[in-house]
Amino acid sequence: MPIIEVNHVSKEYKLGQLTSLKQTILNQINRISGRPVEKRKPFKALDDINFSVEPGEVLGIIGHNGAGKSTLLKLLANIAKPSSGNIQVHGKVAPLIEVGAGLVADLTGRENIFINGAILGIPKKEIERKFDEIVAFAELEEFIDTPIKRYSSGMQVRLGFSIATSVESDILIVDEVLAVGDLAFQRKCFDRMEDMIRRKGKTVLLVSHNIRQVERLCSRVILLDHGAQAMNGNPYTVCNDFINRSTERIIEAQGGVLRREHAITDDLDLLNIELTNAEGVVTEDAECLKPLTLTLTIQVKSPLRRIAYYFGIHTTDFVYLTNNNTGYDLRDFEVGTHTISLTYTSLTLLPGVYSILLWIGTPEGKVSYYVENLRRFRVSSQEFEISRQRDQAIFYMAGNWNIPTGSASEAGGQSHAIADAT
Repeated sequence: MPIIEVNHVSKEYKLGQLTSLKQTILNQINRISGRPVEKRKPFKALDDINFSVEPGEVLGIIGHNGAGKSTLLKLLANIAKPSSGNIQVHGKVAPLIEVGAGLVADLTGRENIFINGAILGIPKKEIERKFDEIVAFAELEEFIDTPIKRYSSGMQVRLGFSIATSVESDILIVDEVLAVGDLAFQRKCFDRMEDMIRRKGKTVLLVSHNIRQVERLCSRVILLDHGAQAMNGNPYTVCNDFINRSTERIIEAQGGVLRREHAITDDLDLLNIELTNAEGVVTEDAECLKPLTLTLTIQVKSPLRRIAYYFGIHTTDFVYLTNNNTGYDLRDFEVGTHTISLTYTSLTLLPGVYSILLWIGTPEGKVSYYVENLRRFRVSSQEFEISRQRDQAIFYMAGNWNIPTGSASEAGGQSHAIADAT
């Protein structure tokens, strides 16, 4: 039996547009006289959402800003009510939606633990039992008897997260709380979430803009788009569709490839950059484990001395994957047209969409050209054993398996090496 059922749920808000004094008076006159009154337009934050969640499932909810993610979580946490449809939740819910929102500035950390815990429904005896654990996780032993108003924002959020994740519940509703505090504390938060999911088997609904994090933690993902349910399924498939939609939306808005231009000087002009396959054919589609050549043509406008070239590859969400540079072989370039190329003898990137980074400069730090997302290309493969791995990795690592054909008594202790297929 599902622990959460969402049936044809919609949520509407009236847009809070201001009206002039004249319009307000006219509306009042129209009401009195029985004439139609100008009504504010309703805004559908959610539109006919349907899904269910099984016990122990980790469901990710992703989408662009304003897609309805936080609204949906508030409905599930019973903070707000749907305009239509119904939601059935079978179990105790712990909402981590606005971490630290219930802390009282004039009270100490100790007092806030008991008050905030009571708000979240934690019995006093349980708070007393978990008190030391809450303080230790928040790393606030020295400051626990200091008023909250003297805490930094990071300290307040750490305390709020520590209290909220101490709630014994069946369902955990999480909205962007894994980005709290500094990097070390973020790691602790992430580890605690994984422990709650993997070891304690809690049912979790997670909203995050960290798509790779959603892929890792969730067993299923729902994509919301302008309040509607656009996709519901495999985390890899849904997350990559969202990344592709976001990329296309950005490109459409920019009228082309969205480049990150860090440095473009008058030293040179980039005339062309192209990709060619093993047959020398210009392409936008490379093949995994086959050669790929990047060829760069530049127009040098003033002499360049001790120049290095740096080609890099990153994902469309700017995870940096590779770099090749000529820092060991600096060259001088006179005014004129020059062509430089780099050949990957075996492209080990698994199927997906990637982008090229180009840096031109000197080891001393003079940068003549530095642009990310300069050119996008796709990697594909005809081999199922390669293409099926894309949901678990980025690179293909060739290797040889050595697997016994049977037990030592059955096979005489012999084993056979086989070519890697995974």
